[in-house]
Formats: sequence, C-alpha cells, structure tokens
Amino acid sequence: MISLLRSINLRVLTLVCLMTIPAAVTQGQRATVTAPPGSLVRWATAGTKRCSMKGRTWPALQGVCYYPVDLQQTPGLIAITRWSGVQKESAHISVEPFDYGTEEIELPNIPQANPTAKDLARDRRDQILLSKIWNRKEGPPMFTLPIGTPAMPMPKGKSFGVKRIFNGKPASQLHTGTDYPTPVGTAVLAVADGMVLLAKDMFFEGNAVFIGHGDGLVSMYFHLSELKVETGQQVKKGQSLGRVGSTGRATGPHLFFGVRWHDARINPDLLLGEPGRIPSVVSNK
Repeated sequence: MISLLRSINLRVLTLVCLMTIPAAVTQGQRATVTAPPGSLVRWATAGTKRCSMKGRTWPALQGVCYYPVDLQQTPGLIAITRWSGVQKESAHISVEPFDYGTEEIELPNIPQANPTAKDLARDRRDQILLSKIWNRKEGPPMFTLPIGTPAMPMPKGKSFGVKRIFNGKPASQLHTGTDYPTPVGTAVLAVADGMVLLAKDMFFEGNAVFIGHGDGLVSMYFHLSELKVETGQQVKKGQSLGRVGSTGRATGPHLFFGVRWHDARINPDLLLGEPGRIPSVVSNK
C-alpha cells in the first residue's frame, strides 16, 4: 500500500475532463486556451519551427509546440509564441486555479519521519546536485510523444499535485510526481533514450534516477530497491534502471515517476497518452 490515505479532495477527478477538452476562445487578436497548473498545452500548426514561453525558446517537436505549465504556476495569463520561418504568431494560456486535494500520510518509524540536522544537511546537498540538472543547457530531443511507460504492466497512478501531510505536519511542497502501485521487484524502465544525469541514494527520494532526454525533458524515478545504472551512462528506451522498492520517504513499495519539461513540473500521465488529447491552441488564422 502506497500510503494511508485519510482524505483526498474529490475534485481531483474533474482534472480528467479539464485536461481532455480543448478550450479555446478569442481574446482580442489572440487565441487563449485554459489549463490548470501542472498541465500541458500543445499548438499544432503546419510549418511550426520554434516555440517560446516565459523567456525560453526551443525547437518545435515534430512540428508541434508543447508548453508545460508548472505545478506552482500562479493563475493568470501566460504569453506563448510560435514561429513558422520568419512568421510569428502569439497566443495565451489562461492558467486557472485547481485543487488536487490533500493526502494525510502516517509514516512508520523511519529517519524521514523525524529527520535530524545531519539528515537535512544531506538533503540540502542532494538539492544542490539537482539544481545543476534543472539549469543545464537543453539539447536536441531524443524522444517522441507518447513516451514509453516506466513499468510493465502500468497500473493507474495517483497523488500528482496533492498537498501531503506527514504525521500531522504539512510537506514543504506539493507532490510533483505520480505514485504507481507497482509490485516490489518490478523492473523500472527508461521512458525514452537519454543520459543518466544522476543515479544516487538520496535522503527523501531513496534510490533515485534522473534521465535527460533532450529538449529540456527530465524523467525521475524514486524509491527504487536497487540501481542498475550510473551517472553519465547513456540509456535506451525500455532499459532497466533498477527495481521498485520502498527506499527513502515511503510507507511501502511503489514507483514515484515524475517529469520536468523546460523546468516545469507537470503531470507525467500527460506524456504517456496520445498527444492529440492534450488541450490545444486554436489559431485565429
């Protein structure tokens, strides 16, 4: 059992509807698509070459622009742009508030339940390593959408974006990945080709693997019972990275899988399904 779930806001069920219905309206001369924090928007127009958002610019992925909206993005309008050669077109993402719910978890008697000063210092060192990953230069993509699954079979996941309360104490951030109730010992698989940016036993994450897939996409796999790859190693889609376990801050065996794209933390399930289901900008042209 992943966690002892006492309460979770049932409004999280409405996310499925919110994320599968393209909602585009006209605002002045610019199209606007609605999306919650932690989601993804696509803009598929013939001839698209480049995309930009919040000061970042990147090549279109197979002629399509994908705009990730960070889980902690403040509600409001975000300007986005696409280029077709020298021709430029702009639109907006209207980020709407969304409550993913609350999860109360009772941790067993493990160090992560009551970390010492030494434990917290170790976590700070871990976070310094991760900051280098988030700030590294984006290279060309080594993946297409949908990406592969991180385990086989792939059970239904839960808990993305929830506010967690551990033994009565609120966590410092929202849950940035999805938990999958995969059996202990199940092989954890790379979801696409890439390079292992970090493979390490971390304090809260347990045995963790971070893979860079180019185009600013990083996949994350936590709580593994063992690691079968090393930092700096090139991996192929479907390659085993380790096995499902319960290391780090976990109440039992499960796979935490998360993604960060252009430095935005988004629901990984959005990359596992058909891209056509992602809410789309409808051009005014």
